[in-house]
Amino acid sequence: MSDLFPLVEMSRSQFALTALYHWLFVPLTLGLSLIIAIMETIYYRTGDEEWKRTEKFWMTLFGINFATGVATGIILEFQFGTNWSNYSWFVGDIFGAPLAIEGIMAFFMESTFIAIMFFGWNKVSKKAHLAATWLTCIGAALSALWILVANAWMQYPAGMYFNPDTVRNEMYSFFDVVLSPVAINKFFHSVTSGWVLAAVFVLSISAWYLIKNRDKALALRSSKLAALVGLAGISIVFYTGDGSAKQVAHKQPMKLAAMEGVYDGKKGQELIVFGILNPDKKSYADTTETFLFKIKIPRLLSYLATGSTEGYIPGINNIIDGGYKAEDPFTGDTTITLSARERMERGKKAVLALSQYKKAVAANDTEAAQYAEEKLQQNYDSFGYAYITDIAQLVPPVPLVFYSFHIMFTLGIYLFILFTAVLFLTYKRNYERYKPILYIVLFSLPLGYICLESGWIVAEVGRQPWVIQDIMPTYSAISDINVKSVTATFWIFAIFFTVLFIAEVGIMLNQIKKGPDPQNR
Repeated sequence: MSDLFPLVEMSRSQFALTALYHWLFVPLTLGLSLIIAIMETIYYRTGDEEWKRTEKFWMTLFGINFATGVATGIILEFQFGTNWSNYSWFVGDIFGAPLAIEGIMAFFMESTFIAIMFFGWNKVSKKAHLAATWLTCIGAALSALWILVANAWMQYPAGMYFNPDTVRNEMYSFFDVVLSPVAINKFFHSVTSGWVLAAVFVLSISAWYLIKNRDKALALRSSKLAALVGLAGISIVFYTGDGSAKQVAHKQPMKLAAMEGVYDGKKGQELIVFGILNPDKKSYADTTETFLFKIKIPRLLSYLATGSTEGYIPGINNIIDGGYKAEDPFTGDTTITLSARERMERGKKAVLALSQYKKAVAANDTEAAQYAEEKLQQNYDSFGYAYITDIAQLVPPVPLVFYSFHIMFTLGIYLFILFTAVLFLTYKRNYERYKPILYIVLFSLPLGYICLESGWIVAEVGRQPWVIQDIMPTYSAISDINVKSVTATFWIFAIFFTVLFIAEVGIMLNQIKKGPDPQNR
């Protein structure tokens, strides 16, 4: 037991490292594939060779990024078997299905048509090449869909049944898993955030060309299209973000409380626009003032989370203590929440019932087995609480979640303004004259990455300690391996991913300096 928590922390760190690096590449793949497909559609309809030249330039950068993303993605999926084997065994029938589909269908589709997209020029018809480009884009989105379905299920488990005979969760409705409101919202939110990043990427490189006074036609065409895609993407991100707030308020209220630093709930809860948390605030039971400084908008959090300015938003203390009314946004049902201690007791009842069921089955006592199974299913929604040893474990790291959320939100507003400004200036046809704006656009590229990485931190760190919400805590999902092995592989991956990232950036910079092919071959 003394090695358990160091092992959990190192395994989490290794997975987080891999996911953070992987998330540098995936959104750009999703967004660039769309921009490239739109460029080729314009070329197909107009016959303008300049659009073909422009597309082939961005396609080269897309290919570099795609190859790097594949390398990190394969390692990420293997870690479920190496570091999280208990999790994989416990829910493999459910979690494995979307990942298998992603590998067999979506990734196969993406990889097949990407070959035609890159090497099919002058070998297939224009219509066939255009179809291959769009199918590459669709394949990338489908690949993301199945991974996001799996992730959404972890945060909103649906369509499953716990089988006491196998002691595993089994899928009873594939459509409930795929079409859960959390999965649908997460898919659109994540894919359109990729559009946003790709738009910033294209705008930034185009701005560099305009500053250097070279390849103006490519830069101006690319800027106008990227600003349109970015503005559409950020608008959908805001819309789906609003949907996420409502879903989190219902299913993961602790995450919402951490995002806004709310310890004591109330009706008409304000939204913190900017705040500095008090570092002396130690735990959920601490009465120390939460903020050293804050700027707030009255009642806005209640409105965003519940649709009413008078909606009740529970804080961390309220969630631990229970006893408040919670309304299910999907069904409209209202329930009185249980305290953490009550849920821990329910979890212990579920575990005890499972043990009694196994004994009854072994003794061929059908009646006792049926009674034990009923008790198990009645309390299964709190199964994971049986393994919580300290109530403080139920509170995620509030400062990390709070600051990550507000960085994401602030940069989202900034990018909306940036896309709007660039779109306005490109349509005035004098965008290249505004040198200060060009430099702002150029240096906005890292902000796009910071915005997306912050969102990932909010989604994943905010749900701790759960690997499956309320069903399985992270430290129950771990593999029985030596912590020294995980530590060693953590540093190996850290070095490998860093070298890979530096290599990708170097190759991209060389390609950008080289510029587009002067001839369309």
